Amino acid sequence: MIRLTIRQMQYFERLAETLHFGRAATSCGVTQPALSAQISEMEAQLGFKLFERGSGAVRLTAEAHTLLPRVVRILSEIRELEGEARRERQALEGSFRLGVIPTIAPYLLPELLPLLKQRFPKLRLEVREAVTETLAEDTATGRLDAMIAARPINDNRLLPEALFDDPFYLAVPSEDAERLAPPVAQESMALERLMLLEDGHCMRGQALEICGKVKPVTMETFGATSLTTLLHMVSHGMGVTLIPQMARASAKLLPSVSVLPFLAPGPSRSICLAGRKSNPRKADFAALHEAILQAHTALLARG
Repeated sequence: MIRLTIRQMQYFERLAETLHFGRAATSCGVTQPALSAQISEMEAQLGFKLFERGSGAVRLTAEAHTLLPRVVRILSEIRELEGEARRERQALEGSFRLGVIPTIAPYLLPELLPLLKQRFPKLRLEVREAVTETLAEDTATGRLDAMIAARPINDNRLLPEALFDDPFYLAVPSEDAERLAPPVAQESMALERLMLLEDGHCMRGQALEICGKVKPVTMETFGATSLTTLLHMVSHGMGVTLIPQMARASAKLLPSVSVLPFLAPGPSRSICLAGRKSNPRKADFAALHEAILQAHTALLARG
């Protein structure tokens, strides 16, 4: 079976143009022996001579004359293909699978999705909402192209890129707001009534770290799967809960819920965009990174 390489065809084309081994080698950026070796290998693969060598002159054989137009056409198509690949294409075209954790998705996506649709009309975005551990595994194994989550992401197959910090607030029943006299200290007794998300949600662990100086007495009683559920429970006076800044506008829409800041320096989480270290879609990541930041800015402007 003949196995010609692109390099061999390139050397053959250049030598056919110059009819001089030295000049052809210089033009190709290689030594003359290296070029000669590749030409000899090409001749061995084809089973016939390409050049007549003698008395300082180099001439194409009849077989080489027949072969040259085909090689030129092949190399032309390869160069065109390479040019299209190098040409800056519109970012975020085609399919892109994005994972988002549940404590981000309901707040960021309403701003992000229309922005992406307007800016990247050829994008076919698929969104999956799941906890960090699930998204990390799916991203690392290629079922997702990227994920938006809070640090840390403990998977050395992934490369997290920082997006923004998301400060935490305390959502309390409105009747308790004045008594708590905000800003709220992290050792406040009010945190003993803290209601947490169920196991598996990263915000559960973050909440327990933030409130480590008190013991949440309700954490074994309630294990909600969403911040919305917890906020409705707060609205009915069942306890207090921790919410990120991006959820503040939604929390304020509920009756009988007040959102209080923490005493400075307040706690926060770090949001990042993560993808596989080996993923070549750098332009897509850069475009998505910028769009997420703009969506976050628009979200904060709403409340």
